[in-house]
Amino acid sequence: MVKMAANKNAAKMDFKTRCQMTMRDMVKYRWLYFLLIPGILFFAIFKYVPMYGLKIAFMDYNQYNPAASQWVGLAQFVKLFSKRSFLPVLRNTIVISLLKLIIGFPIPIILALMMNEMRSLKFKKVSQTLLYLPHFISWVILAGIIMTLLDPDNGLITEWILRLTGEKVMVLTNQKWFVPMLIVTDIYKGMGWGTILYFAAISGIDPVLYEAASIDGAGKWKQMLNITLPSIIPTIVVCFIMNCGNILNAGFDQIFMLYSSHVYDVADIIDTYVYRIGIVNADYSFSTAAGMFKSVVALILIVTVNQIAKKTGNEGLY
Repeated sequence: MVKMAANKNAAKMDFKTRCQMTMRDMVKYRWLYFLLIPGILFFAIFKYVPMYGLKIAFMDYNQYNPAASQWVGLAQFVKLFSKRSFLPVLRNTIVISLLKLIIGFPIPIILALMMNEMRSLKFKKVSQTLLYLPHFISWVILAGIIMTLLDPDNGLITEWILRLTGEKVMVLTNQKWFVPMLIVTDIYKGMGWGTILYFAAISGIDPVLYEAASIDGAGKWKQMLNITLPSIIPTIVVCFIMNCGNILNAGFDQIFMLYSSHVYDVADIIDTYVYRIGIVNADYSFSTAAGMFKSVVALILIVTVNQIAKKTGNEGLY
Protein backbone atom coordinates (compact mmCIF):
# COMPACT_ATOMS: atom_id res chain seq x y z
CA MET A 1 0.00 0.00 0.00
CA VAL A 2 2.85 2.32 0.91
CA LYS A 3 4.51 1.53 -2.43
CA MET A 4 1.30 2.22 -4.37
CA ALA A 5 0.84 5.55 -2.59
CA ALA A 6 4.44 6.49 -3.36
CA ASN A 7 3.91 5.64 -7.04
CA LYS A 8 0.74 7.77 -7.17
CA ASN A 9 2.56 10.70 -5.56
CA ALA A 10 5.43 10.33 -8.03
CA ALA A 11 2.97 10.25 -10.93
CA LYS A 12 1.28 13.40 -9.61
CA MET A 13 4.64 15.13 -9.28
CA ASP A 14 5.64 14.09 -12.81
CA PHE A 15 2.34 15.38 -14.19
CA LYS A 16 2.74 18.65 -12.30
CA THR A 17 6.31 19.02 -13.54
CA ARG A 18 5.28 18.35 -17.13
CA CYS A 19 2.49 20.93 -16.87
CA GLN A 20 4.93 23.52 -15.51
CA MET A 21 7.41 22.79 -18.31
CA THR A 22 4.64 23.06 -20.90
CA MET A 23 3.50 26.40 -19.51
CA ARG A 24 7.07 27.72 -19.59
CA ASP A 25 7.44 26.61 -23.20
CA MET A 26 4.14 28.25 -24.15
CA VAL A 27 5.27 31.52 -22.60
CA LYS A 28 8.72 31.32 -24.17
CA TYR A 29 7.46 30.36 -27.64
CA ARG A 30 4.12 32.17 -27.40
CA TRP A 31 4.22 33.51 -30.96
CA LEU A 32 4.75 30.03 -32.39
CA TYR A 33 1.81 28.75 -30.34
CA PHE A 34 -0.18 31.76 -31.52
CA LEU A 35 0.20 30.47 -35.08
CA LEU A 36 -1.60 27.28 -34.04
CA ILE A 37 -4.82 29.13 -33.25
CA PRO A 38 -6.27 29.19 -36.84
CA GLY A 39 -5.63 25.45 -37.21
CA ILE A 40 -7.15 24.67 -33.82
CA LEU A 41 -10.22 26.77 -34.61
CA PHE A 42 -10.64 25.06 -37.97
CA PHE A 43 -10.62 21.57 -36.49
CA ALA A 44 -12.77 22.62 -33.54
CA ILE A 45 -15.47 24.24 -35.69
CA PHE A 46 -15.52 21.95 -38.72
CA LYS A 47 -14.40 18.61 -37.25
CA TYR A 48 -15.27 18.33 -33.57
CA VAL A 49 -18.45 20.42 -33.23
CA PRO A 50 -20.20 18.46 -36.06
CA MET A 51 -19.58 15.25 -34.09
CA TYR A 52 -22.65 16.20 -32.07
CA GLY A 53 -24.65 15.23 -35.15
CA LEU A 54 -23.45 11.61 -34.93
CA LYS A 55 -26.43 10.95 -32.67
CA ILE A 56 -28.55 11.00 -35.85
CA ALA A 57 -27.04 7.58 -36.70
CA PHE A 58 -28.90 6.11 -33.72
CA MET A 59 -32.21 7.82 -34.51
CA ASP A 60 -35.01 7.73 -37.03
CA TYR A 61 -34.32 11.36 -37.81
CA ASN A 62 -37.18 13.63 -38.82
CA GLN A 63 -35.67 16.57 -40.67
CA TYR A 64 -38.96 18.48 -40.61
CA ASN A 65 -39.42 18.12 -36.86
CA PRO A 66 -36.15 17.05 -35.17
CA ALA A 67 -37.86 16.96 -31.76
CA ALA A 68 -40.11 14.17 -33.03
CA SER A 69 -37.14 11.97 -33.98
CA GLN A 70 -37.11 8.57 -32.28
CA TRP A 71 -34.15 6.64 -30.91
CA VAL A 72 -33.72 3.33 -32.72
CA GLY A 73 -30.34 2.20 -31.39
CA LEU A 74 -28.31 0.22 -33.94
CA ALA A 75 -31.22 -0.19 -36.35
CA GLN A 76 -29.60 2.08 -38.97
CA PHE A 77 -26.40 0.02 -38.91
CA VAL A 78 -28.42 -3.20 -39.23
CA LYS A 79 -30.21 -1.62 -42.17
CA LEU A 80 -26.86 -0.66 -43.72
CA PHE A 81 -25.29 -4.12 -43.45
CA SER A 82 -28.46 -6.00 -44.37
CA LYS A 83 -28.85 -4.32 -47.75
CA ARG A 84 -27.80 -6.66 -50.56
CA SER A 85 -26.34 -3.78 -52.51
CA PHE A 86 -23.98 -2.75 -49.69
CA LEU A 87 -21.48 -5.62 -49.92
CA PRO A 88 -20.67 -5.01 -53.63
CA VAL A 89 -20.32 -1.32 -52.83
CA LEU A 90 -17.95 -2.09 -49.95
CA ARG A 91 -15.96 -4.41 -52.22
CA ASN A 92 -15.66 -1.74 -54.92
CA THR A 93 -14.51 0.81 -52.34
CA ILE A 94 -11.79 -1.47 -50.96
CA VAL A 95 -10.60 -2.60 -54.41
CA ILE A 96 -10.33 0.93 -55.82
CA SER A 97 -8.64 2.27 -52.66
CA LEU A 98 -6.12 -0.59 -52.50
CA LEU A 99 -5.26 -0.19 -56.18
CA LYS A 100 -4.72 3.54 -55.67
CA LEU A 101 -2.56 2.81 -52.61
CA ILE A 102 -0.48 0.01 -54.12
CA ILE A 103 0.10 1.66 -57.51
CA GLY A 104 -0.04 5.33 -56.59
CA PHE A 105 1.78 5.44 -53.24
CA PRO A 106 5.33 4.62 -54.52
CA ILE A 107 5.17 7.01 -57.51
CA PRO A 108 5.70 10.31 -55.58
CA ILE A 109 8.63 8.69 -53.77
CA ILE A 110 10.23 7.59 -57.03
CA LEU A 111 9.63 11.00 -58.63
CA ALA A 112 11.11 12.84 -55.63
CA LEU A 113 14.22 10.64 -55.69
CA MET A 114 14.65 11.08 -59.46
CA MET A 115 14.08 14.84 -59.44
CA ASN A 116 16.48 15.24 -56.54
CA GLU A 117 19.25 14.01 -58.86
CA MET A 118 18.47 16.50 -61.65
CA ARG A 119 21.45 18.69 -62.48
CA SER A 120 19.60 21.43 -64.39
CA LEU A 121 17.97 23.72 -61.84
CA LYS A 122 15.68 25.35 -64.44
CA PHE A 123 14.43 22.02 -65.75
CA LYS A 124 13.90 20.87 -62.17
CA LYS A 125 11.75 23.91 -61.31
CA VAL A 126 9.67 23.57 -64.49
CA SER A 127 9.14 19.87 -63.80
CA GLN A 128 8.07 20.56 -60.23
CA THR A 129 5.58 23.20 -61.37
CA LEU A 130 4.05 20.88 -63.95
CA LEU A 131 3.75 18.15 -61.35
CA TYR A 132 2.15 20.38 -58.71
CA LEU A 133 -0.34 22.05 -61.05
CA PRO A 134 -2.94 19.23 -61.32
CA HIS A 135 -3.31 19.12 -57.52
CA PHE A 136 -4.75 22.64 -57.54
CA ILE A 137 -7.30 21.85 -60.25
CA SER A 138 -10.67 20.73 -58.88
CA TRP A 139 -12.17 17.43 -59.96
CA VAL A 140 -15.03 19.35 -61.57
CA ILE A 141 -12.64 20.95 -64.06
CA LEU A 142 -10.42 17.90 -64.41
CA ALA A 143 -13.42 15.64 -65.01
CA GLY A 144 -14.52 17.93 -67.85
CA ILE A 145 -11.07 17.65 -69.42
CA ILE A 146 -11.06 13.86 -69.02
CA MET A 147 -14.52 13.51 -70.58
CA THR A 148 -13.41 15.66 -73.51
CA LEU A 149 -10.28 13.55 -74.05
CA LEU A 150 -12.27 10.31 -73.77
CA ASP A 151 -15.21 11.45 -75.90
CA PRO A 152 -16.25 8.40 -77.98
CA ASP A 153 -16.63 10.45 -81.18
CA ASN A 154 -13.70 12.86 -81.30
CA GLY A 155 -11.75 12.45 -78.06
CA LEU A 156 -7.97 12.67 -78.48
CA ILE A 157 -7.20 9.62 -76.32
CA THR A 158 -10.06 7.67 -77.90
CA GLU A 159 -8.52 8.34 -81.32
CA TRP A 160 -5.12 7.12 -80.10
CA ILE A 161 -6.66 3.92 -78.77
CA LEU A 162 -8.48 3.43 -82.08
CA ARG A 163 -5.25 3.76 -84.04
CA LEU A 164 -3.34 1.42 -81.73
CA THR A 165 -5.96 -1.31 -81.29
CA GLY A 166 -8.37 -0.77 -84.14
CA GLU A 167 -11.23 -0.56 -81.64
CA LYS A 168 -13.20 2.44 -80.46
CA VAL A 169 -13.19 1.96 -76.69
CA MET A 170 -15.74 3.92 -74.65
CA VAL A 171 -13.69 4.15 -71.48
CA LEU A 172 -16.25 6.04 -69.37
CA THR A 173 -18.94 3.39 -69.91
CA ASN A 174 -16.74 0.31 -70.14
CA GLN A 175 -16.50 -1.66 -66.89
CA LYS A 176 -13.15 -3.13 -67.93
CA TRP A 177 -11.46 0.25 -68.48
CA PHE A 178 -13.24 2.54 -66.03
CA VAL A 179 -11.34 1.53 -62.87
CA PRO A 180 -7.87 1.72 -64.54
CA MET A 181 -8.88 5.18 -65.77
CA LEU A 182 -9.71 6.17 -62.18
CA ILE A 183 -6.32 4.96 -60.96
CA VAL A 184 -4.36 6.76 -63.68
CA THR A 185 -6.18 10.08 -63.30
CA ASP A 186 -5.94 9.95 -59.50
CA ILE A 187 -2.18 9.38 -59.72
CA TYR A 188 -1.86 12.21 -62.22
CA LYS A 189 -3.68 14.61 -59.92
CA GLY A 190 -2.03 13.63 -56.64
CA MET A 191 1.55 12.66 -57.39
CA GLY A 192 2.82 16.25 -57.42
CA TRP A 193 1.55 16.97 -53.92
CA GLY A 194 3.22 13.80 -52.64
CA THR A 195 6.57 14.85 -54.04
CA ILE A 196 6.41 18.10 -52.02
CA LEU A 197 6.39 16.13 -48.78
CA TYR A 198 9.31 13.95 -49.81
CA PHE A 199 11.29 16.90 -51.17
CA ALA A 200 10.90 18.56 -47.76
CA ALA A 201 12.23 15.40 -46.10
CA ILE A 202 15.14 15.15 -48.56
CA SER A 203 16.10 18.80 -47.99
CA GLY A 204 16.65 18.01 -44.30
CA ILE A 205 19.35 15.42 -45.01
CA ASP A 206 22.83 16.50 -43.90
CA PRO A 207 24.99 17.18 -47.01
CA VAL A 208 28.00 15.88 -45.08
CA LEU A 209 26.63 12.36 -45.52
CA TYR A 210 26.75 12.70 -49.30
CA GLU A 211 30.27 14.16 -49.17
CA ALA A 212 31.49 11.28 -47.02
CA ALA A 213 29.85 8.74 -49.32
CA SER A 214 31.40 10.41 -52.37
CA ILE A 215 34.85 10.27 -50.79
CA ASP A 216 34.33 6.56 -50.10
CA GLY A 217 33.59 6.05 -53.80
CA ALA A 218 29.82 5.69 -53.67
CA GLY A 219 28.04 6.78 -56.84
CA LYS A 220 24.69 8.53 -57.11
CA TRP A 221 22.77 5.26 -57.17
CA LYS A 222 24.38 3.96 -53.97
CA GLN A 223 23.97 7.36 -52.30
CA MET A 224 20.28 7.30 -53.09
CA LEU A 225 19.82 3.74 -51.79
CA ASN A 226 21.97 4.10 -48.67
CA ILE A 227 21.44 7.74 -47.67
CA THR A 228 18.45 9.42 -49.31
CA LEU A 229 15.94 6.59 -49.12
CA PRO A 230 16.70 5.51 -45.51
CA SER A 231 16.58 9.17 -44.39
CA ILE A 232 13.03 9.67 -45.68
CA ILE A 233 11.69 6.36 -44.33
CA PRO A 234 9.99 8.09 -41.33
CA THR A 235 8.11 10.40 -43.72
CA ILE A 236 7.15 7.44 -45.92
CA VAL A 237 5.83 5.52 -42.91
CA VAL A 238 3.73 8.46 -41.68
CA CYS A 239 2.26 9.00 -45.17
CA PHE A 240 1.55 5.28 -45.48
CA ILE A 241 -0.28 5.24 -42.14
CA MET A 242 -2.41 8.23 -43.20
CA ASN A 243 -3.21 6.59 -46.52
CA CYS A 244 -4.26 3.37 -44.79
CA GLY A 245 -6.75 5.41 -42.79
CA ASN A 246 -8.37 6.45 -46.09
CA ILE A 247 -9.01 2.92 -47.36
CA LEU A 248 -12.77 3.51 -47.34
CA ASN A 249 -12.38 6.91 -49.04
CA ALA A 250 -12.06 5.89 -52.65
CA GLY A 251 -12.55 9.42 -53.99
CA PHE A 252 -16.13 10.65 -54.06
CA ASP A 253 -15.46 13.80 -56.12
CA GLN A 254 -13.59 11.93 -58.82
CA ILE A 255 -16.03 9.04 -59.20
CA PHE A 256 -19.17 11.14 -58.85
CA MET A 257 -18.04 13.41 -61.68
CA LEU A 258 -17.09 10.57 -64.02
CA TYR A 259 -19.26 7.53 -63.40
CA SER A 260 -22.67 6.56 -64.77
CA SER A 261 -25.17 3.75 -64.34
CA HIS A 262 -23.22 1.68 -66.90
CA VAL A 263 -20.31 1.22 -64.46
CA TYR A 264 -22.17 1.00 -61.14
CA ASP A 265 -21.10 -2.63 -60.76
CA VAL A 266 -17.40 -1.69 -60.54
CA ALA A 267 -17.39 2.00 -59.60
CA ASP A 268 -20.20 2.48 -57.09
CA ILE A 269 -18.48 3.16 -53.75
CA ILE A 270 -19.78 3.84 -50.24
CA ASP A 271 -19.80 7.61 -50.69
CA THR A 272 -21.73 7.59 -53.98
CA TYR A 273 -24.06 4.89 -52.66
CA VAL A 274 -24.79 6.90 -49.52
CA TYR A 275 -25.32 10.02 -51.63
CA ARG A 276 -28.00 8.28 -53.70
CA ILE A 277 -29.67 6.38 -50.87
CA GLY A 278 -29.13 8.71 -47.93
CA ILE A 279 -28.93 12.26 -49.30
CA VAL A 280 -31.08 12.19 -52.43
CA ASN A 281 -33.78 10.20 -50.61
CA ALA A 282 -33.37 12.39 -47.49
CA ASP A 283 -32.52 9.39 -45.27
CA TYR A 284 -30.04 11.31 -43.13
CA SER A 285 -29.85 8.71 -40.38
CA PHE A 286 -28.77 6.08 -42.88
CA SER A 287 -26.08 8.30 -44.42
CA THR A 288 -24.78 9.28 -40.97
CA ALA A 289 -24.53 5.62 -39.96
CA ALA A 290 -22.53 4.85 -43.10
CA GLY A 291 -20.22 7.80 -42.42
CA MET A 292 -19.72 6.68 -38.82
CA PHE A 293 -18.91 3.15 -40.02
CA LYS A 294 -16.21 4.56 -42.29
CA SER A 295 -14.75 6.66 -39.45
CA VAL A 296 -14.57 3.70 -37.07
CA VAL A 297 -12.84 1.54 -39.68
CA ALA A 298 -10.38 4.37 -40.44
CA LEU A 299 -9.56 4.75 -36.72
CA ILE A 300 -8.96 1.02 -36.34
CA LEU A 301 -6.72 0.91 -39.42
CA ILE A 302 -4.65 3.93 -38.34
CA VAL A 303 -4.12 2.57 -34.81
CA THR A 304 -3.27 -0.92 -36.13
CA VAL A 305 -0.83 0.21 -38.82
CA ASN A 306 0.75 2.70 -36.40
CA GLN A 307 1.39 -0.06 -33.85
CA ILE A 308 2.84 -2.33 -36.57
CA ALA A 309 5.14 0.48 -37.70
CA LYS A 310 6.40 1.11 -34.16
CA LYS A 311 6.99 -2.62 -33.53
CA THR A 312 9.06 -2.85 -36.71
CA GLY A 313 11.35 -0.07 -35.45
CA ASN A 314 9.84 2.85 -37.35
CA GLU A 315 8.37 6.07 -35.97
CA GLY A 316 4.60 6.23 -35.99
CA LEU A 317 2.14 9.08 -35.75
CA TYR A 318 2.28 9.07 -31.97
